[in-house]
Amino acid sequence: MPEHVVLLTGGREAPHLSRFLATHNPALRIDHAPTRADAGALCREGTLLIAFLTAEIVPRAVLDRLGRPAYNFHPGPPTCPGRYPESFAAYRGDARFGATAHEMAPRVDEGPVVGVELFDVPPDTDQLGLGDLAYQASVRLFGRLGPFLATSDAPLPHLPVSWTGRKTTSAEYEALREVTPDMPEEEFARRLRGFGANAGTPLFLRLHGRRFVLVPD
Repeated sequence: MPEHVVLLTGGREAPHLSRFLATHNPALRIDHAPTRADAGALCREGTLLIAFLTAEIVPRAVLDRLGRPAYNFHPGPPTCPGRYPESFAAYRGDARFGATAHEMAPRVDEGPVVGVELFDVPPDTDQLGLGDLAYQASVRLFGRLGPFLATSDAPLPHLPVSWTGRKTTSAEYEALREVTPDMPEEEFARRLRGFGANAGTPLFLRLHGRRFVLVPD
């Protein structure tokens, strides 16, 4: 039975995940690590490191120190590795989406898959709506695997599922936010669905040497 868990996740999620694990193992010592630097400082040999919906990449030296698998909960299915999976899935119009749990590896989204939670995507779901559904799927997946993680030193069994598809990047996300006046209407609608719903990173266009942000009405 594990004695120490480090949760690499956001401040909103950490208290809820900690309480859930503690209900299954009250003796478990649980630390919250907001960043990979915090995780590196907290992890020791035998620590169970769990990353939940974070963009932080844990260095190989930290993973090697643990002496056991670490696990990451990724807000996208094994067909959608990389950054902003919900945006690229919404842009493509994927009919299925979900969440993946996998062993952490030095390179992002490459470790063996240990859990998948899939769902059908409602028509015309945009990046924010799909992100919300993926968040819910990630919570359900943690609910399935968390009791085992809290009470067993055995590694989670690998599923006969492989990562597929090309890893998406932040640079690609930024590039697809840019639209042009002559862009076909269908492509503009796809860009708006995949990259235009987040007010923090809106679509934009360049015109006469100036950059204009597009705000949907």
